Amino acid sequence: MPSGLVFDWHSHEDHQLAWAPRGVLTVRADREAWVLPPTRALFIPAGVRHETLSAGNATMRAVYMRPHLCPVNWRTCTPVAASSLLAEVIGYLEDTSLDRQRRTHGETVLLDLLEPVTMTTIDVRMPTDERAKAVAQVLFDNPADGRTLAHWGRDVGASERTLARAFLTDTGLSFGQWRGLVRLRAATVGLATGEPVAKVARVVGYESTSAFVAAFRRATGSTPAAYFAYPVEARE
Repeated sequence: MPSGLVFDWHSHEDHQLAWAPRGVLTVRADREAWVLPPTRALFIPAGVRHETLSAGNATMRAVYMRPHLCPVNWRTCTPVAASSLLAEVIGYLEDTSLDRQRRTHGETVLLDLLEPVTMTTIDVRMPTDERAKAVAQVLFDNPADGRTLAHWGRDVGASERTLARAFLTDTGLSFGQWRGLVRLRAATVGLATGEPVAKVARVVGYESTSAFVAAFRRATGSTPAAYFAYPVEARE
């Protein structure tokens, strides 16, 4: 998947397990979005409308499971740990020469390996107010821009209070919370491709690495190093 590729809103008759051994996938469903590094895959139930996109270059692999043959009956999208063993089993099941017995055994192992993990969903909604939307678009393109709402107000012709109200009304978040999510989402791409934490922190607008790590931990429950650890052998 080249950078920016989008599989627009759709659904499947089968359950899907979406995983990127390289790069980062974002999957959106309803009002939630999951940013998936190679250490995470997403179980998407049959019939759930979703879209899949890549922020940078990514390799996507998917497993499809017929609902009536699958003992996993999760009703909502569920992130799972993409262990090195899960990666090997996915590769094993790609072998079209497998006989029915070997394939059934492989499928059973794969299903046993689907271990739910807690992940923060990152859904950065754009405000609909045109002035707030102009601010949001600049921050999407340059999350390190540290201008305050007062500064932005002078640029877009609105008061600080008006812009603050627009962000809260349209996105459900304060401006500070919204910008924090934008920075977090931008950071995931660099972190997942192995960029040093200190460099990523600077690129997305944090003055110190420790401040970035603290913000990342508050949002995800773990440090960047733990969240983006690579137990998966993703070499081809």
